[in-house]
Amino acid sequence: MHIFSEYFKKDHVLSQIDARIKLLIALALLAMVLSYHGFVFPVGTAILCLFLCMAIKVPLRVSILRFSEPLFIAAVVILLKLFFSGQDALFSLNIFGAEVVGHRDGLREGLLIGTRIIGAVSIIAVLGFSTPFIEFMASLSWFRVPKGFIEILMFAYRYIFVLFEDAQVIYQAQKNRLGYSTVRRGLNSFGTLAGSLTIKAFDHSQSTTVAMVQRGYDGNMPMLMHKSFNASEIYGSALFLLVMGVLWKM
Repeated sequence: MHIFSEYFKKDHVLSQIDARIKLLIALALLAMVLSYHGFVFPVGTAILCLFLCMAIKVPLRVSILRFSEPLFIAAVVILLKLFFSGQDALFSLNIFGAEVVGHRDGLREGLLIGTRIIGAVSIIAVLGFSTPFIEFMASLSWFRVPKGFIEILMFAYRYIFVLFEDAQVIYQAQKNRLGYSTVRRGLNSFGTLAGSLTIKAFDHSQSTTVAMVQRGYDGNMPMLMHKSFNASEIYGSALFLLVMGVLWKM
């Protein structure tokens, strides 16, 4: 559970900044990363975000788990572009009698996409590490995001933990009964686990709906009251975006 919780979010500079300002900065940086034609800015943004994660003392295990999936996706994209896209041959390999050719222009395209993936995920990671979920939802509400979307996000976030605990209980029970002793039994156990979680998700949704209707829920979900914007935060954020904009144009 510690992987998904906010136990490592302590008092630091980023936690004291208004969530609305952090959201605007993140959106602006995402636009810069995705629109940049090269490697330097996305890689620099990822390094900056890595230092920020270290500064706010995010546990190394949490960072590795958070970045493992996007790194795997970026690596797959690079390999696919290298071997299946492009015209300029970089090298060739003979594997079991089949010639595999790597392309220089395909590698460049793959690196462009991969660095954008890593840069974008780094920005979202820092935003998530430094902003409590309820404040993030409140900032979305302030930006007039549809209430139905916010409601779905809040319920999904709430029941991620419930389903995670259910999955742990089922997995440990299967493991104690040697459910993962072989590949075949492991696949069967995993299918049973997935099916059980699906049924539990439907059960939780029905019980939650009944409970909220009985308590008079009418579709309006109260959010946090926002304080006024701090002038120093606005000026500091504008200066930061200006510096990043200059680097983006270089």
